[in-house]
Amino acid sequence: MLEEVERWLNARSWSAADRPVQHLLSAKHATGQSVSVVLPALDEEATVGDIVAVIRRELMLGIPLVDEIVVVDSGSSDRTAEVAAAAGARVVHRDAILPRIPAVPGKGEVLWRSLLVTGGDIVCFVDADLREFCADFVSGIVGPLLTDPDVHLVKAMYDRPLGAAPGQGGRVTELMARPLLNMHWPQLAGFVQPLGGEYAARRSLLERLPFPVGYGVELGMLVDALHLVGLDALAQVDVGVRVHRHQDGRALGRMAAAIYRTAQLRLARGHLVRPTLTQFERGADGFEPHTYPVDTEERPPMTEITEYATRRVA
Repeated sequence: MLEEVERWLNARSWSAADRPVQHLLSAKHATGQSVSVVLPALDEEATVGDIVAVIRRELMLGIPLVDEIVVVDSGSSDRTAEVAAAAGARVVHRDAILPRIPAVPGKGEVLWRSLLVTGGDIVCFVDADLREFCADFVSGIVGPLLTDPDVHLVKAMYDRPLGAAPGQGGRVTELMARPLLNMHWPQLAGFVQPLGGEYAARRSLLERLPFPVGYGVELGMLVDALHLVGLDALAQVDVGVRVHRHQDGRALGRMAAAIYRTAQLRLARGHLVRPTLTQFERGADGFEPHTYPVDTEERPPMTEITEYATRRVA
């Protein structure tokens, strides 16, 4: 590991317990910063309501640290929107945001569009499939941004149990993202969960970043933020244990392909590879190939969108 990264680990890795919520509230009042929490959601009726309820109860009604909770529905076929609204979130459908640009499927697409329907100086993203959710997932990663003006982006770090095995989750991280980062962006080798969906950042940074529309958004955001603001502006906070549903191997393969594609674009802009992935499933006549497109589209920095500039002026 680079000496720079070792120093960064000591200086920019914290625990959620390092900053009590009352201390964060004092910092929020002193700086006048506002906080938005965004949950991208697709068919998450089983979990989204509990997450919203915890944030609202503990960080809005209890201690007013969060100013708004917005669930961006990515086209759910279940009751995600109704459950989230009943729990106290403002729910916005992906397709209703910036209709001039037709939406495409993908997590990054939803995160990018969320900047147009939130107002916080700090934007905190939380995946909507978490179980046993704790408010530390929000207060922990928002904390450094409220208390340290030199920090611009904070990732959550945590254990990810896989079934009964502690700390065995994050398979795409270990098999794809971590090797890529260590080899090509070694300054980012200190991030425990580089692909984690729980992170917070200053709007002033997010609005200058391109957003890969799919699963490559987390890796792309880390790499681009490193180049834009430098390693010392990035940090991570230990929030304990993350419990969520796990995807099957084929879905993980498609995720890994999108992440590799995101990395490849950043390594060699213009050197294109075939953006498809073929996987195999056993059928009645043996193994059958199934070919899937790999996400290649990226949305531009939000500062280049006319509607965003107009909203900021208004």
